[in-house]
Amino acid sequence: MANPQSTAKASPRAADATLTPTGISPVTVTLAGWLVPGLGHILQGRFIRGILLMLAVFTMFFAGLGMQGKVYSFNTGDLLDILGFVGDFGAGLLYFIARWMDWGAGNIHRAVADYGTKYIVVAGLLNVIAAIDAHHIAIGKKQ
Repeated sequence: MANPQSTAKASPRAADATLTPTGISPVTVTLAGWLVPGLGHILQGRFIRGILLMLAVFTMFFAGLGMQGKVYSFNTGDLLDILGFVGDFGAGLLYFIARWMDWGAGNIHRAVADYGTKYIVVAGLLNVIAAIDAHHIAIGKKQ
């Protein structure tokens, strides 16, 4: 007697596991979600989630800049600077635009500037989490 599980046909999802239901590769969704906050979700048709993530990351990043927070550049000297750079780099294109426009020089004479620096780092970390979430949705690991 044949095992019913071994005679079952492969699911259509397994045959086309390299594309999302919208026809976009999971790698493309992840990179797009990292470069532009929320875009990974928007590309998959999750407009409300994508727009909310975009608003959250943009608001935190620009609020941090408004508080004269520091945008870290690549530095191998101090561990905290390296961690700050990793967090800032997670913001994707926002990080590159801020560095290119020379925003986020930091103001060590104002206490609120330290809060601004933390807002910028957390915006980048939130964006990384959102890009990973978009990837998990794209590969079918999450609904």
